[in-house]
Amino acid sequence: MSDRPSNEEFLQLADPLRRELLAHCYRMLGSAHDAEDLVQETYLRAWRSYEGFEGRSSLRTWLYSIATRACLTALDSRSRRPLPTGLGAPEAEATAPVVEQPEVSWLEPVPDGLVGAGPGDPASIVTSRESIRLALVAALQHLPPRQRAVLILREVLSWRAAEVAAALDITTPAVNSMLQRARARLNEVSPTLDDRVEPLTPDRQALLDRYMTAFENYDVDAIVELFTKDAIWEMPPYPGWYQGPVNIGRLITTNCPAEKPGDMRLVPVAANGQPAFAVYLRAGAEYHAFALQVLTLTGARVGHVVMFFDVSLFDVFGLPRGLPAGEGSPAK
Repeated sequence: MSDRPSNEEFLQLADPLRRELLAHCYRMLGSAHDAEDLVQETYLRAWRSYEGFEGRSSLRTWLYSIATRACLTALDSRSRRPLPTGLGAPEAEATAPVVEQPEVSWLEPVPDGLVGAGPGDPASIVTSRESIRLALVAALQHLPPRQRAVLILREVLSWRAAEVAAALDITTPAVNSMLQRARARLNEVSPTLDDRVEPLTPDRQALLDRYMTAFENYDVDAIVELFTKDAIWEMPPYPGWYQGPVNIGRLITTNCPAEKPGDMRLVPVAANGQPAFAVYLRAGAEYHAFALQVLTLTGARVGHVVMFFDVSLFDVFGLPRGLPAGEGSPAK
């Protein structure tokens, strides 16, 4: 007699895997919104076919296989999600008006808490800060979907080639070939999978505090001083991107709608295993959701900022769309 759990116990057994499955779908799709939809699709498919699950693999492996196939099906009808840095050279003129391209499906950030990458999550969880960092997820978008799946299953989840072959219904030699091509392509466009997210030390926290203060004071000179000499600033859905502190300063001075201290309020959050800020812009007696910044710190400075102008992300991060202007700084 099988000791496999009954169908009624399925959700109880599967639910603890939800966050790591969401991280997996996010790596595949580059969208927190799409990842949540595909996790729901995964659980629905698994629920419908659970009676046929014979326990030849673990429940976790089985769910990952279903999630991967669901993501590949979804990607059949979708283009890759880029960041502006993946589309061309930096803009030479930072004072020119910026023009958005809303028709592009841009890469999205993901909250740490949604995928189990927060500081309170157990170290044993499959999700790691390195595997969801924004630069890596952006680089994964350069891979064809099957190569992307193979690389993630082999390099992030440490599956054996035979397990990947079974999940994708391909041969083991095909898995090895795809992995080789995926590694070569990834090395062309991104830091490697072995790169590490450095811990948030007191010095780095002080840097973030200075960054937040500089923005809230609308002190462009102070902001510029915090960047590395080759810092990058990009802001989907605007396709242009900018390099160097001077250019970034000119961009902020010319195109930011803030005019004086107090026009912006920054709320610290965490995204993609990296420090981030929700940016609110003052309008009368209230601050309105404006953008979400994800930062990459390089040594003692800010090396890269991606500013996402998509206020629907505030909902994903559990943030209000507005803050009263008369209150003190929001809780971290």
